[in-house]
Amino acid sequence: MTTATGEAVKLKDKVAIVAGGTKGIGLGIALEFAREGARVVIGGRNEETGQAGVKEIEQAGGEALFAKCDVAEMADLDAIVAAAVERFGRLDIYVANAGINDSSKTHFLDITPDQYDRIMDVNLKGMFFGGQKAAQQMIRQGQGGVIINMSSVMAYLALDAQVVYTVSKGGIQQLTKVQAVALAPHNIKVNAMAPGPIETELMRRVGSDKELMDTILSRTPQGRIGTPKECGRLAVFLASEDSDFIFGQSIYIDGGRGFQAFPSPGYHTVTDEDYQRLLDLQGG
Repeated sequence: MTTATGEAVKLKDKVAIVAGGTKGIGLGIALEFAREGARVVIGGRNEETGQAGVKEIEQAGGEALFAKCDVAEMADLDAIVAAAVERFGRLDIYVANAGINDSSKTHFLDITPDQYDRIMDVNLKGMFFGGQKAAQQMIRQGQGGVIINMSSVMAYLALDAQVVYTVSKGGIQQLTKVQAVALAPHNIKVNAMAPGPIETELMRRVGSDKELMDTILSRTPQGRIGTPKECGRLAVFLASEDSDFIFGQSIYIDGGRGFQAFPSPGYHTVTDEDYQRLLDLQGG
């Protein structure tokens, strides 16, 4: 299969689930998968947002299905895998992208067990069992597969305004290694992506004021926010045979955010136009 420009696509006839795929990074991944020949199931909790995502994928020439899915619910994880198999006949790629943070930015000393469980149930438990259920289906098919987990640059950095979120993202990187080892005998490749600042609704909440965004970008050597499309291109690479000897790794897509300790002289300051674009994002 080739694109309109004659280029070969990388995911011809593959079937992918993107849990948390209705907006932001997840939709960016789903769109790029579709452009590379995959049929895509996008999961999320909001029907309207999900159907809008399907429409966007179809307008780009892809084939997609929305499945309502709260990854904290085991029945929903079973259902989204079943939906992919029922509609498209199989499952080849599972992207565990669903995640939430602490909108109240609660201090470590004040976090309650309920707050902890709410974030961990989605970010880590949902990823653990979503990957398990996807792998079980791939093993039944007997042809291997791919799992991509969504970590974050915050797996490496400490952020006291997002304590549980940060802990969950660190746990994802270890989960990725364990899954990779456990699933290697079944030819299932597992890696993680670790984004830095990306143009999404989640980023809009983290960078809730221009001064804070300025601070974030002062420690991002590329001096800009990344895009969901850029995340999608990395996901295509990790899902394709191009990365078949990359195994159990967490790949940072962060503009250098993870290793710059101090602001650089002459760094790019967030312009009013930059900041307004982030605020104007509709659903990430």
